[in-house]
Amino acid sequence: MRLIHLFICLMAPLWGSKNTGSLDANVTVLQGIDVSHYQQEIAWETVVEKNDLQFAFVKATEGSDFSDSLFCRNWSKLRALGLRRGAYHFFRPYGCGFEQALHFLQTVELEAGDLAPVLDLETTDGVPTEVMLEEARIWLQTVERSLNVRPIIYTNQNFYEKYLAGVFDNHPLWIARYSEQAPKLSGGMDWRFWQYSNEGCLDGIPQKVDLNVFSGTPQMLDRLCWFPSESLSTPLDAKAAP
Repeated sequence: MRLIHLFICLMAPLWGSKNTGSLDANVTVLQGIDVSHYQQEIAWETVVEKNDLQFAFVKATEGSDFSDSLFCRNWSKLRALGLRRGAYHFFRPYGCGFEQALHFLQTVELEAGDLAPVLDLETTDGVPTEVMLEEARIWLQTVERSLNVRPIIYTNQNFYEKYLAGVFDNHPLWIARYSEQAPKLSGGMDWRFWQYSNEGCLDGIPQKVDLNVFSGTPQMLDRLCWFPSESLSTPLDAKAAP
């Protein structure tokens, strides 16, 4: 994990505000990872003991009917160990956004302090852009109305610039860019999470893993979490799309 600390020290001058790219003196960076069944069974106790992590995202669902085979194990282990967790859905644009949202909501049971749901947008599946964007909008709207929390959008920088720039600007962004330079998005848009490598080697994880940072303080990360409240929307009727 010392390599990640070195990376952060070297990269710190590049992180920060959307206008200059410089590091805000009041903003820190928090380290995290994201995993799926591709990492195989993870020894989470070792991961937490040996690595300085503040959050972990795990794949939950894909499309309208696929559930990650290790989601339940990863999800429960993270809760038991007290590592802040988040769940993501890999979006298939050829599918119905509402059905995909229901699949995610029926699979993932959030608890207080969990990170907001993540919509992973990184392929068009060959469908027209307007169709992909509309179905993604339905997913985002359905999940937000059901949980009363704004979902996070994950994508890579190229996909963002080609398809998403200026479309979902009110959602926190998690950008993948495997580079020594932090993402700089058109229109001066901020990112909150940066996936800077998919080559991480951490004790307790059998395969290489994605490495991420959150640009902000622990208190800022808290603002992206779900907490139950009396203002939650009425549960969605599975028969009625938005």
